[in-house]
Amino acid sequence: MNICAFDFDGTLTKKDTFVEFIRYVYGQRKTITGFLLHLPLLLLMKLHLYSNQKAKQKVFSWFFRNMEIDQFNLLCKDFAHTNKQRLLRPAGIKRIRKALEEGDKVIIISASIDNWVCPFFDEFGDKIQIEGTQIEVKNGHLTGLFTTANCYGQEKVNRLKALYPQREDYHLTAFGDSRGDKELINYADKGYFKPFRD
Repeated sequence: MNICAFDFDGTLTKKDTFVEFIRYVYGQRKTITGFLLHLPLLLLMKLHLYSNQKAKQKVFSWFFRNMEIDQFNLLCKDFAHTNKQRLLRPAGIKRIRKALEEGDKVIIISASIDNWVCPFFDEFGDKIQIEGTQIEVKNGHLTGLFTTANCYGQEKVNRLKALYPQREDYHLTAFGDSRGDKELINYADKGYFKPFRD
């Protein structure tokens, strides 16, 4: 069996969709305000002195805690459909189509939130699998917390192992573009770093 695992942000997209989604929902001014308020934590994260997961969760919570899940999902769909042409890399989508035509399993493993990653790939239906960071919902509202580990670094390998534990049963090709994809690329039989520059 052949599996093709793709990172999303920066690999299949031209920009980080975490920031782009927040800007889409709240506009430039509030987006800048929110990130400036969290700048000390973000700097500590860059210096590896504060958890990537905790920093991301705090930013996400500041913007989205208490939002109704139905409203959030609608915003996610609108964001993806409005920005698909602008953000997706044509060469990356072409590679996904090629993998599917050849009968490979295709997985997108992303640190971004599932809710807005999935609508980018509506055209493929259930032909591809998406593993992202998942969010907690209580009483129909977002709590601002994640229910999974941030799908970054070793967590990408962990997700793949959970889905396909028998490593000898498949050939893995991985595509990534950042430090968060290093472990996945190293785990693969064949890895490509920044493969889709178009």
